[in-house]
Amino acid sequence: MTKEDLMRSKVQRGVGRHRKIVTSQTAKGRIAVMTVAAGAVSTAGVGGAAAANIQSDDAATTKTQSVDFELASDSTQVEDTAATPVDTTPQILNVAEAKPVADLTDQLNKAIQASEERAAADEAARAPSVARPAEGAFTSPFAMRWGTFHKGVDIANSPGTPILAVMDGTVIDSGPASGFGQWIRIMHDDGTMTVYGHMQTLDVAVGEHVHAGQKIAGMGSMGFSTGSHLHFEVHPNGGEAIDPQPWLAERGIDL
Repeated sequence: MTKEDLMRSKVQRGVGRHRKIVTSQTAKGRIAVMTVAAGAVSTAGVGGAAAANIQSDDAATTKTQSVDFELASDSTQVEDTAATPVDTTPQILNVAEAKPVADLTDQLNKAIQASEERAAADEAARAPSVARPAEGAFTSPFAMRWGTFHKGVDIANSPGTPILAVMDGTVIDSGPASGFGQWIRIMHDDGTMTVYGHMQTLDVAVGEHVHAGQKIAGMGSMGFSTGSHLHFEVHPNGGEAIDPQPWLAERGIDL
């Protein structure tokens, strides 16, 4: 064998050993990796399956216990209800015997009378202290007229227009009167006398007590008159007549 053949043989043997070592190490590394991965997968699969089985068993156990508890509770209620008897016997209530009220009619009459008195007192409290004698047009003042003195004022309006008492007082005349056809005279509580003339109708009688604003007659054209109107006079203390216009104005009434 020559020197060259010997060198070539060594090289070939060295190369072969190198390839064999590389191949063996690589294969072993791959096997190790695959083994670890397989073990991990196997472990995960077994653990997951075991965990799933445990959770499933716990849920089933809990559900079973809940159902058993509810059924037991329901059966207890049913037993309690069945054990309590219901009393269907009609009950008799003690009611006080109704007794007639003594003098019931008399009591009712007194109550009605008291109510009427309160209503009258309330109406009197709300009534005006002074009222306008009639609604209409002011046609004649307190002054000379046709050669004589006109002692009052005239208010014209249609026949039947209400004539009112100007203040509270007592009727002292109600009927025919010269020149007026018909008149009404009222003596008031303060001593003043008022006169109303030419009325078509009379609504009050002598001696009757009237209130301010109360209708006492219906307007007309009786006596010496040229048309339907009220002739109105004021006599302080029953004396001579004064001008009714300022007297009414002092009491808040404008003609």
